[in-house]
Amino acid sequence: MKQNLASQIALLILSLIEHIGLAVITIATVIAGAAEVNVMIQAGTVTLADLLLLFLYLEILAMVGLYYRSGKLPVRFPIYIAIVALARYLVLEMKNLDEWRLLGITASVLLLAVAVLAIRYGHVRYPYSDGE
Repeated sequence: MKQNLASQIALLILSLIEHIGLAVITIATVIAGAAEVNVMIQAGTVTLADLLLLFLYLEILAMVGLYYRSGKLPVRFPIYIAIVALARYLVLEMKNLDEWRLLGITASVLLLAVAVLAIRYGHVRYPYSDGE
C-alpha cells in the first residue's frame, strides 16, 4: 500500500523525534552513571545499592542499543529494569519496611519474573513475523 506525502512526512517527523528522544536518554544515562561513579569515588566505597544503580543505567543503555540495532523496542528490558529497581529499593529500605510492604515488593518481583518467563516462552513458541 502506497503512503501519501502527508503520511511520509509524519513518519519522518516521528522518526526524528524518536531519535532525538533516544539521544537524550543516552546522554542523560551516561551523565547519571558518571555522577554515580563520582559519588562512589568521593565516598571511597562501593555499596550493593551503588552497583544496582549502575546496573540500571547499563540496562537502559543496552535497551537503547538494542533498539538501534533491531529497530524494535524489547519488551523484556523494561521488565528487567523494574526488577532491578525493586531489588535496589529492597536493599536500601529493608530496615524501614513493614512485613506487608516487603511481601508486596517481593510478590511484585516474582510477578515480573513470571511475566518475563511468559514473554520469553511466547517468543520461542510463537515467533514474530512481519506478515511475510
